[in-house]
Amino acid sequence: MPYLFLTLAACFWGGNYVVGHFLVTQADPIMLSEARWMLTALLLLTLYLPQVKKQWPEMKKAKGTILFLALCGQVLFPLTLYIGLQYTSSLNAAIYLSTTPALVLLINKFIFKEKISSRNITGVVLSSFGVVWLVMQGDLLHVETLKNLNRGDVWTMGSAISWALYCAFLRTKPKSVGGNAFVAVSAALGALILLPVLAFSFAGFMSVSDLHQQLHAYFSGSFLAGLAYLVIFPSWLSYLLWNKGIQVIGATRGEIYSHLIPLSGGALSILFLNIPLHAFHLVSTLLIAAGIALCSGKSRENVVQNIQPTRAE
Repeated sequence: MPYLFLTLAACFWGGNYVVGHFLVTQADPIMLSEARWMLTALLLLTLYLPQVKKQWPEMKKAKGTILFLALCGQVLFPLTLYIGLQYTSSLNAAIYLSTTPALVLLINKFIFKEKISSRNITGVVLSSFGVVWLVMQGDLLHVETLKNLNRGDVWTMGSAISWALYCAFLRTKPKSVGGNAFVAVSAALGALILLPVLAFSFAGFMSVSDLHQQLHAYFSGSFLAGLAYLVIFPSWLSYLLWNKGIQVIGATRGEIYSHLIPLSGGALSILFLNIPLHAFHLVSTLLIAAGIALCSGKSRENVVQNIQPTRAE
C-alpha cells in the first residue's frame, strides 16, 4: 500500500503540468496561481488550524526561512511554470523538472559545501547535456536553433530552478515545525505574496474588458474542475499520500518515487494533450534519467535528507 500511495502522489504532481497547461489557455497565470494557493490555504488552515496554533511560536522564530521557502515553492515555482506553459509544451516542462536532482546536488556542493563524488559529477554532466539536447532539439551543430528557443522553455527552466532551491533549502526548516502546519502556512504566504503581483498585473497590463473576460472564464465548469484538481490533488492529497508512504518505508527508499513526477507529467501530456513525441525528447529523457541514476547512488541518502523532511512529517 505505501508504494501505491507514493505512486499516486507523484502522478498527481505530474498531472499539474497537464491541467496547468489547459488552464493557462483560459486564465492569466498570475490569477491562476493566486486562486490555487488562496483556496489551498483556506482548505489547509481549516484542516490543520490546531497544529498551526500549536507550532506558531516555532514558526515565528524561523519566519525568514519559511518566507524564503514559500517564495520558492509556492510563488516562483508554480508562477513561472504556468507562464511557461503558455508558450511551451507540458512535455518539455516535465523534462526540465527532471533536472532538479542534479541542480540540488550542485546547490549542496556550492552553498552547503557537501562533498560530491565523481559518480555524482558524471550524473550532473549527463543531465545537463540532456537539457542542452532538448533545447537544441537534437541538433547541436546548428547554433541557429537557439534563435528559435521558446520563451516558455526559459520560464519552465526557471520553474525547475525554483523547485531545486526549495528542495535544497528545506534542510533549513526547523524540525520542530511539522509538515502539515508548515504547508498550510506556506500556502497562505504564497497567496499573500501573490496579491501585490496580481494587483500590479491588473494596473499595468490588464484592461477592464480583459478582466471581465478572465472572471467569466473562471466560472466555467471546465475551469472550476481544473482548479479543483490543483487544490485537491497536487496541493493537498499528494502531500498526504506522500507522508503516509514515507512513514512506512522511509525517505531513503521512497525518494526514488519523486522521479515519477516528470515521467508521469510527460506521459500524461502525450496521452491527453496529443503532444507529438520526437526522437530528441526520448534522447534527452534517457540522458537525464541516466544522470539521475548516477546522482541517486552513494550520495542519495544525503540528498534525501535535504529534499524530504517536509513531506515526511
